[in-house]
Amino acid sequence: MTPTLVQHRPHAASAAPSPAEACARARDWAEIQERMLVPLYEAVYERLEVGPGTRLLGLGCGSGLALLIASARGASVTGCDTDRERLALARERMAADAGAPRDVELVEGEAAADPARPAYNLITAFQPIGCMAGDSEGLVPALTAAVELAEHGSAVVLTGWGPPERCATSGVLRMAGRLTDPLRTGGWRAARRDDLEDVASRAGLKPDGSGRVACPFGYADTESAVRGLLSTGLYGAAVRATDVAQVEKEITEALHPHRRRDGTVWMPNVFRYLIARTR
Repeated sequence: MTPTLVQHRPHAASAAPSPAEACARARDWAEIQERMLVPLYEAVYERLEVGPGTRLLGLGCGSGLALLIASARGASVTGCDTDRERLALARERMAADAGAPRDVELVEGEAAADPARPAYNLITAFQPIGCMAGDSEGLVPALTAAVELAEHGSAVVLTGWGPPERCATSGVLRMAGRLTDPLRTGGWRAARRDDLEDVASRAGLKPDGSGRVACPFGYADTESAVRGLLSTGLYGAAVRATDVAQVEKEITEALHPHRRRDGTVWMPNVFRYLIARTR
């Protein structure tokens, strides 16, 4: 699979898109962008030996690709997200999968305690933080609430962008920060070494290991790259500060150094994950 950029929707500063625009962005996310972090999902699942007996809660599950991979390994999975369009695509994806019947639940908003289901023993937050100012603020309360639904000592996985010098996409995201300067919100910032540890500490979690994974962003052409990057929601504030056409133009220009002779776009990136434990 092609190697995602993840969206922290609570911090997008743009006005709400129209229903048609929201559906199109969700579809672009599912068809173009979401799969970019598959190496990260698989590395985490392999390290934690996800399989039968794993009861996983995925925060910000998007259109469900990470859940599908965990489910294929035998895990019982619950995904929650505030994006109705992405959840609809997740339901389509689960229904269309030809595998064996799966224990899958998808929830709009936050997951709630269910006396009929055992507590979770793995919580994942696969939306990388550390590329936009304030992009972790909504994660702390979500983690705090989710921990109440998990067993003591359960693994909690947080993910973030690697150092800018190891992430070619950083330059493309930096452009969004320049466009949002007039609003002084949603701007790009360099990932910091302790971003994930800081979130874990504020959520009352105990760090228990970390790792780095190469997740290149590869696209068939520039148009696909622009659509994929816009689907992340990380350019919402830039669209508000200017307009969609201007943002598309700026992204296209920023992608130029990453365009190959055959027209494909390739940006090597490194992402970091932290494994923490509930107390």
